[in-house]
Amino acid sequence: MRLWSLHPKYLDRQGLLALWREALLARAVLRGQTRGYTRHPQLDRFWMHPHPRLAISAYLDHVHAEATARGYTFDRTKVGQVRAVQPIMVSTGQLAHEWAHLRAKLAVRSPEVLAAWADVTVADCHPLFHRQPGPVASWERVPGA
Repeated sequence: MRLWSLHPKYLDRQGLLALWREALLARAVLRGQTRGYTRHPQLDRFWMHPHPRLAISAYLDHVHAEATARGYTFDRTKVGQVRAVQPIMVSTGQLAHEWAHLRAKLAVRSPEVLAAWADVTVADCHPLFHRQPGPVASWERVPGA
C-alpha cells in the first residue's frame, strides 16, 4: 500500500489509478470493513488523526479531484463525507524520499510524465498534508538504511 504524501498531480495514469484503489482500501480498513492491512504502517498517520475517517475521505476527495481534472470518471460516491479537517504533518525528509521514489518509478514506467516535472526539485505535498522539517518517516522502507 502506498498512500502518497505527494500531490497526486505528479502521478502518471497507473499511479493515480493505484492510489485510488489503495486509498479506498485504506478507507475500508479505517471503517473496520476488512481484516487485512489493519496494521499497515502507512495508516498510522490516519489512525492518529482526531477524525481518521474524515481524514481519509478528505484524502480521497483530492485524488478524485485530480482524476476528474484529467477526464477520468472515478465514482464520487466512494469518497464519503468530506469536511474540512486538521492537516496531517509530513516531514520534508519523507516528501523528498517519496519524490525520489516516484521519479524512479516514472523513469521506467512513464518517462514523458517524468520529463513534465523535470524542473521540480521540491514537490508539493497532497493538500491534506502540511510540510514540516524532519527525516524520513520511521515506517518507511529505505534501501541501505
